[in-house]
Amino acid sequence: MSRRHATLLASTLLLIGMLCALVLVRVPYAELSPGPTVNTLGEHAGDPVLNIEDEDQRTYRTTGHLNMTTVRVTSADYRMGLVEAMYGWFKDDAAVVPRETLYPDGKTAEQAEEENAEEFSQSQESAKVAALKELGLKVPTRTVVASVVKGSPAQGTLKAGDVIKAVDGSPVRQPGDVAELVTEHEPGEDVVFTVVPVKTAEAAEKAGDDPAEGDTREVTVTTAAADDDQRAIVGIQAGTAHTFPVAVDIKLADVGGPSAGLMFALGIVDKLSPTDLTGGAFVAGTGTIDGEGQVGPIGGVTMKTRAAKAAGASYFLTPEANCPAAAKSGPDGLTLVKVTSMDDAMDALEQIREDRTDDLPRCAAG
Repeated sequence: MSRRHATLLASTLLLIGMLCALVLVRVPYAELSPGPTVNTLGEHAGDPVLNIEDEDQRTYRTTGHLNMTTVRVTSADYRMGLVEAMYGWFKDDAAVVPRETLYPDGKTAEQAEEENAEEFSQSQESAKVAALKELGLKVPTRTVVASVVKGSPAQGTLKAGDVIKAVDGSPVRQPGDVAELVTEHEPGEDVVFTVVPVKTAEAAEKAGDDPAEGDTREVTVTTAAADDDQRAIVGIQAGTAHTFPVAVDIKLADVGGPSAGLMFALGIVDKLSPTDLTGGAFVAGTGTIDGEGQVGPIGGVTMKTRAAKAAGASYFLTPEANCPAAAKSGPDGLTLVKVTSMDDAMDALEQIREDRTDDLPRCAAG
């Protein structure tokens, strides 16, 4: 073999080796892309997304769309190749981001899935509360034991669902009060909880009474020290439970996170209100929502606007904090409407169905 041929062969082998390395090298990145959109007024997988299961509550015909939007993301246990990441950086319909922005603190795929499922469940509860309040209905709330840590001081004394009325005689009005009152103690001291047992609360709720007015009992729990900072803890997570005057079931599989809250709330109002909110228009959107109707920002807004446009949406309800990013790369032909609350969204829908769209508060690029 001549020196020229040997050099050519060595160069070829080196190039092949470098290409193989590029394919095999894994990088700490993840990819986002537009996900499916679902009309909250319609069906998904053969079932209504919003099902009003109440014989005493009238529902109304709806038209148009109120689509919630999603983002596809690579899973927590997926390891992206260097070539794949480089290709993703040049794609218009995807975004490659540092993996830690989606899965901080080294979360496993299982942990990320559990967290998304919990956030999705909480967003449904908040959407129901915001929607029913928008309709002028009262939604009684109460602070409850949301969960009990296995092996903690509270195990066997407090149960998930117990209504917490007071701690050491001080009234509890919201979940944050519980931790605040418990941490006034030193580890090893006793804390006295005044609770309505879960079975008593459930019985009162079925009878149509305020479940917090059932028979109370006092439970004494000896605090322990937290592993991280030695503050006093009892090993419970306090949360909020609601008594809904209308039974609303939200069914949407394979979706996680809190970002569909706003669109769920609007869908509920549309089904329970004689006013056809969209007037037949195709409206999509995103945003978290709390029980008071305040709309919060979400992640992946550029992917969601593209998904909405591809599905046929003409308007996209956008949380104010997401407006600059959405406006910077939003698809042509999709009107980005800025909202900060349920009231903003309701006003925007009124303008859309009455064809007064010139007055819509639109997103502007930052």
